[in-house]
Amino acid sequence: MKSLTKLFALLAVPLTLIACASTPRQEGTGEYMDDSLITAKVKAAILNEPTLKVAEINVETFKGTVQLSGFVSSRAAISKAIEITRDVKGVSSVKDDMRVK
Repeated sequence: MKSLTKLFALLAVPLTLIACASTPRQEGTGEYMDDSLITAKVKAAILNEPTLKVAEINVETFKGTVQLSGFVSSRAAISKAIEITRDVKGVSSVKDDMRVK
Protein backbone atom coordinates (compact mmCIF):
# COMPACT_ATOMS: atom_id res chain seq x y z
CA MET A 1 0.00 0.00 0.00
CA LYS A 2 2.89 2.38 0.75
CA SER A 3 4.34 1.89 -2.73
CA LEU A 4 0.97 2.69 -4.29
CA THR A 5 0.80 5.93 -2.30
CA LYS A 6 4.34 6.86 -3.35
CA LEU A 7 3.52 6.11 -6.98
CA PHE A 8 0.44 8.31 -6.82
CA ALA A 9 2.46 11.13 -5.23
CA LEU A 10 5.12 10.87 -7.93
CA LEU A 11 2.52 11.03 -10.69
CA ALA A 12 0.44 13.81 -9.09
CA VAL A 13 3.14 16.49 -9.30
CA PRO A 14 3.81 16.21 -13.07
CA LEU A 15 0.09 15.99 -13.79
CA THR A 16 -0.52 19.13 -11.75
CA LEU A 17 2.19 20.98 -13.64
CA ILE A 18 0.78 19.84 -16.98
CA ALA A 19 -2.68 21.07 -15.97
CA CYS A 20 -1.24 24.56 -15.32
CA ALA A 21 0.74 24.66 -18.57
CA SER A 22 -0.32 26.88 -21.42
CA THR A 23 -1.53 25.87 -24.85
CA PRO A 24 -1.92 28.02 -27.99
CA ARG A 25 -5.51 28.83 -26.99
CA GLN A 26 -5.25 28.72 -23.20
CA GLU A 27 -2.95 30.52 -20.81
CA GLY A 28 -1.10 28.93 -17.94
CA THR A 29 -1.59 30.32 -14.44
CA GLY A 30 1.56 32.47 -14.55
CA GLU A 31 0.74 33.86 -17.97
CA TYR A 32 -2.77 34.76 -16.81
CA MET A 33 -1.33 36.72 -13.90
CA ASP A 34 1.17 38.48 -16.20
CA ASP A 35 -1.60 39.38 -18.66
CA SER A 36 -3.80 40.71 -15.86
CA LEU A 37 -0.95 42.97 -14.76
CA ILE A 38 -0.36 44.18 -18.33
CA THR A 39 -4.09 44.93 -18.72
CA ALA A 40 -4.07 46.93 -15.49
CA LYS A 41 -0.98 48.89 -16.57
CA VAL A 42 -2.48 49.69 -19.98
CA LYS A 43 -5.75 50.87 -18.39
CA ALA A 44 -3.80 53.07 -15.96
CA ALA A 45 -1.73 54.54 -18.78
CA ILE A 46 -4.86 55.34 -20.78
CA LEU A 47 -6.49 56.84 -17.68
CA ASN A 48 -3.46 59.11 -17.17
CA GLU A 49 -3.75 60.46 -20.72
CA PRO A 50 -6.06 63.50 -20.60
CA THR A 51 -7.01 63.27 -24.29
CA LEU A 52 -8.44 59.75 -23.89
CA LYS A 53 -11.54 58.51 -22.10
CA VAL A 54 -10.77 55.22 -20.40
CA ALA A 55 -14.47 54.28 -20.36
CA GLU A 56 -14.50 54.22 -24.17
CA ILE A 57 -11.60 51.78 -24.58
CA ASN A 58 -11.75 48.10 -23.64
CA VAL A 59 -8.45 46.36 -22.94
CA GLU A 60 -7.87 42.61 -23.15
CA THR A 61 -4.53 40.81 -23.01
CA PHE A 62 -3.61 37.29 -24.10
CA LYS A 63 0.00 36.11 -23.91
CA GLY A 64 1.33 39.67 -24.09
CA THR A 65 -0.82 40.70 -27.04
CA VAL A 66 -3.14 43.56 -26.10
CA GLN A 67 -6.42 44.07 -27.95
CA LEU A 68 -7.95 47.52 -27.79
CA SER A 69 -11.62 47.83 -28.71
CA GLY A 70 -14.46 50.28 -28.30
CA PHE A 71 -15.74 53.49 -29.82
CA VAL A 72 -13.58 56.62 -29.56
CA SER A 73 -14.06 60.19 -30.71
CA SER A 74 -11.33 60.44 -33.37
CA ARG A 75 -8.53 58.73 -35.33
CA ALA A 76 -6.09 60.72 -33.19
CA ALA A 77 -7.50 59.01 -30.09
CA ILE A 78 -6.94 55.60 -31.71
CA SER A 79 -3.35 56.47 -32.57
CA LYS A 80 -2.66 57.83 -29.08
CA ALA A 81 -4.15 54.74 -27.38
CA ILE A 82 -2.01 52.43 -29.53
CA GLU A 83 1.11 54.50 -28.86
CA ILE A 84 0.53 54.47 -25.09
CA THR A 85 -0.17 50.73 -25.10
CA ARG A 86 3.05 49.93 -27.01
CA ASP A 87 5.04 51.80 -24.35
CA VAL A 88 3.75 49.59 -21.50
CA LYS A 89 6.31 47.05 -20.31
CA GLY A 90 5.33 43.49 -21.18
CA VAL A 91 3.25 44.33 -24.25
CA SER A 92 4.50 42.26 -27.18
CA SER A 93 1.98 43.53 -29.76
CA VAL A 94 -1.21 45.57 -30.06
CA LYS A 95 -4.35 44.66 -31.98
CA ASP A 96 -6.54 47.62 -32.86
CA ASP A 97 -10.27 46.98 -32.94
CA MET A 98 -11.34 50.53 -32.03
CA ARG A 99 -13.84 52.46 -34.12
CA VAL A 100 -14.54 56.18 -34.48
CA LYS A 101 -18.07 57.01 -33.38
